[in-house]
Amino acid sequence: MDEMRAIDEEARRETPVEELVERAGAAVYRAVIAELRRSPGRSEGRPGGRGFPYGKRAIVIAGKGHNGDDGRVAAARLRSRGMKVEVLDAARAPARLVDVDIVIDAAYGTGFRGSYDAPEIPPGALAIAVDIPSGLDADTGECAGAPMGADRTVSFAALKPGLLLGEGLLHAGSITVADIGLDVSRASVRVIEDSDVELLLPQRAFDAHKWRSGVAIVAGSEGMMGSAVLCSNAAARSGAGMVRLGVPGCSAAGLPVSEVVSRAIPGSSWSDAAVSIAERCKALVVGPGLGRGGPEGESVRRVLAASPIPVVLDGDGLWALGEGHDALAACAASRSALVLTPHDGELRRLIGSTPGPDRIGCARQVAASTGAVALLKGPCTVIADPGGEVLLAVSGSARLATAGSGDVLSGIIAAFIARGVEPFLAAALGAHVHGRAASLGLADGLVAGDLGELVARWLSEKATGAPGSLERSPVSR
Repeated sequence: MDEMRAIDEEARRETPVEELVERAGAAVYRAVIAELRRSPGRSEGRPGGRGFPYGKRAIVIAGKGHNGDDGRVAAARLRSRGMKVEVLDAARAPARLVDVDIVIDAAYGTGFRGSYDAPEIPPGALAIAVDIPSGLDADTGECAGAPMGADRTVSFAALKPGLLLGEGLLHAGSITVADIGLDVSRASVRVIEDSDVELLLPQRAFDAHKWRSGVAIVAGSEGMMGSAVLCSNAAARSGAGMVRLGVPGCSAAGLPVSEVVSRAIPGSSWSDAAVSIAERCKALVVGPGLGRGGPEGESVRRVLAASPIPVVLDGDGLWALGEGHDALAACAASRSALVLTPHDGELRRLIGSTPGPDRIGCARQVAASTGAVALLKGPCTVIADPGGEVLLAVSGSARLATAGSGDVLSGIIAAFIARGVEPFLAAALGAHVHGRAASLGLADGLVAGDLGELVARWLSEKATGAPGSLERSPVSR
């Protein structure tokens, strides 16, 4: 939260604290009214005023700091609309609240340290969190105690990472970002949105040909063709005009038959063959399904050192690099741009530990130590570049917890690079589209083989390809 504290301090030099508190409290008040209007069953209102809170009972749990002050301002505004409002001291609130329609959690804000057990609220009562549910770590989303599950969280100026990471999404409900006059333009963490895909992913030119967006893939092995097929199909469905696949140690008879141009390459010392396959292509994927029992490590290192085009390194390609310093050094020696896409187990092998609660800090550390784009997979996927910029993709869901979905992601990212998106943005856009595509599929029973077609459908429906820049959804730490 260092960025947010600096933003707060700067704002207070120009705007009285009382005015900022008034704006924040007004935003909470508006969120309550909006929730009542959205859920008329909770508040029938009076004739001619749908969602009007007259006669409803609210409790504001207010702490001693500005978070509590925000809640008290909201309480005053709700009283002016005819609501019965009681303000309770957070330190003395009972363990259970009764006979209440709306609870505003203004107990503790982003600077809280310690543990907090929120009061139990009646079934059907509306819960609104001020800035962040009390007891939730604003940087990591870790719970300290038992935070209240909010129907809506009103976050001021920018999203807090803890709303998106860890258990944050389970407690925050729908999230509203309220502009209270703070300048968050310098935030180094941002969230990818649908509109960013429309702005940043170029459409094919009217005179396009297949080689303008060619993707090369080195993946698969004898008896392990599934990953190679998934990755190749995803690249093609994501806009790669040509996909060339090299499979180490595979017989010609074992190569997949599809639109993909497949070629058997040596089972060992295949780096020269891989670079040859990548000629005329714009991006290269290395790793899915290579296997872990052979001499892949040296070939992977040689490809990184020789490839003139960006490389997406995934799965068994990451594993082949080995552990610790040697693996990091091999990444740092990459000739061209490199995108690393580890899940937590692969990350442990790479750096000796899993990310821990601070996934943003970990991604930055990996990117800085390797000079690569680091993509840490998860419900909230964290993408960092070596300069410390971070993008978050929050479209993921349990639908993607299926074998092969990571192979699909690598193919999407490579296709986006081949279409002209720089690797950092391509990784973030790919993770976002990956999640959005999954949302079109079955809630239960989705398999990775479904995703390629779903990606193409989502892109066809949502992406227009107008040029632009990423300017949305800042996240302040």
